[in-house]
Amino acid sequence: MLTDIAISQSAPIRHIKDVAAGLGISNNDLEYYGKYKAKLPLKLIDEEQIKKNHLILVTAITPTPAGEGKTTISVGLADGLNRIGKKAMAVLREPSLGPVFGLKGGATGGGYSQIIPMEDINLHFTGDFGAIEKANNLLAALIDHNLQNKKRSLQIDPRTIVWKRVMDMNDRALRHIVIGLGGTANGITREDGFNITPASEIMAILCMSSGMNDLKRRLGNIYVGSTFSGEPVFARDLNAVGAMAILLKDAIKPNLVQSLEGNPAILHGGPFASIAQGTNSIMATKMGLSLSEYVVTEAGFAADLGAEKFFDIKCAASGLKPKAVVIVATVRALRHHGGAKKEELAIPDTGKVEKGLANLGKHLENMTLFGMKAVVAINRFPGDSEEEVSHIKEYCTRYDTKAISCTGFTDGGAGMTELAEAVAELIQKNESEFHPLYESALSIEEKIHRIATKVYGADGVEYSVKAKTQLKHIRELGFDQMPVCMAKTPKSLSDDERKTGRPENFIVTVREFEFAAGAGFVIPILGEMMRMPGLPVIPAAENIDIDENGIITGLS
Repeated sequence: MLTDIAISQSAPIRHIKDVAAGLGISNNDLEYYGKYKAKLPLKLIDEEQIKKNHLILVTAITPTPAGEGKTTISVGLADGLNRIGKKAMAVLREPSLGPVFGLKGGATGGGYSQIIPMEDINLHFTGDFGAIEKANNLLAALIDHNLQNKKRSLQIDPRTIVWKRVMDMNDRALRHIVIGLGGTANGITREDGFNITPASEIMAILCMSSGMNDLKRRLGNIYVGSTFSGEPVFARDLNAVGAMAILLKDAIKPNLVQSLEGNPAILHGGPFASIAQGTNSIMATKMGLSLSEYVVTEAGFAADLGAEKFFDIKCAASGLKPKAVVIVATVRALRHHGGAKKEELAIPDTGKVEKGLANLGKHLENMTLFGMKAVVAINRFPGDSEEEVSHIKEYCTRYDTKAISCTGFTDGGAGMTELAEAVAELIQKNESEFHPLYESALSIEEKIHRIATKVYGADGVEYSVKAKTQLKHIRELGFDQMPVCMAKTPKSLSDDERKTGRPENFIVTVREFEFAAGAGFVIPILGEMMRMPGLPVIPAAENIDIDENGIITGLS
């Protein structure tokens, strides 16, 4: 089979104005980025139309490091829905350069279920990540300028500054640095560091905003640190909001592209699901629902992270009401959760699959916590045995859930029509009654306890001394009514990545807290979470090249 990039490069591609015309968008409303990409104005969002259309969330079981193909299934499902006569589009996140040049690769799907132009999207696309990076670093520069500027000083205590610079690259050497060296003319010497751009609060704010005014309000609410007298300092105190908003004036607009089959797709935003809300922007989702009958979206990592945050943060803040959930499972991941070692993951083993199904069962149970009905998409690989697949389908009947074999990777939309029919049928039955897991009036501790015990299956929650002190500070700042955005390993339902399958008899520990006042959530950190990844032993960057004709190879 051809590589992903070879498939992408050989596919016919429609001019973006033709894709837009199919959605009823006029040329005058398109902001062109070449022939195959365009930005859409926020005026196209129609709240009345949104209520009539159908939002579908694609999530997954607890993944292996390679991921289980949520984007492939999302794109394939949108193509499959169009093949059965529905007006559908995928609304997804934008890729980060960190994974592209690191280990995991790009984020445009795979095989014959891809979003194109794949090279453009996986590289600089329309510059949204660059704009977020610049807005983030402008605030960092203004903070350090204020430390240096004695005439207009806010008296910020450098030891309390929590704002870091960002860049969209895996670079472990920048995690912890010292700035301002070389004398007083170069600023105040202090410890600092870099996060990767998707981990920036600016990214989270962009994705949570409803428009420019809301974006500016949220930017102003960014907490920077405290004064020497203990008073909080926000971005608005540094008069940073207007300039930051200007840098984001184009990035705020969703991006229109297409699938390999020429169906519309919107890509916008890209926060990490392990440390942020992990979904595309509210504006993009609402744009999709304004233009299409069915919108397929996804949330990062497994349902315990991405889906929970999609429901409790994104939907709760925006009023969005999903109609159905698709849980992606692979035979490979079920073998993993059944105890297969890395070198055994490609070897058929019905016993291990049977044992690993407990992980899928927990995620199915979790969807009922939110009032949601689900379909299981079995993302098929060549080494999957029919016996293993049959076991998955039989297991799902115990939950009154259909499990569908999906071959979108090899067959595109044609391999996804059965799933499309099942999802459309589920929506038509109208059995989902979405509701968040918790009410905003609950305390931070109560919200965490509900997620940990009900979604993860923990017996309880413990707090470090540091976390208790920080929680007191959060209350003093008045942030305790915010939702919680749990930061934990994506490799386990627990906070211990070694506990695969469906862990039992465990306690989760909140090591510390962060908060994103602008984005609007508190972040309990379970274990060590990394905001600036490093490169693997053999970075993907080593195998990517371009020839004299501009043809790119090695991108995945």
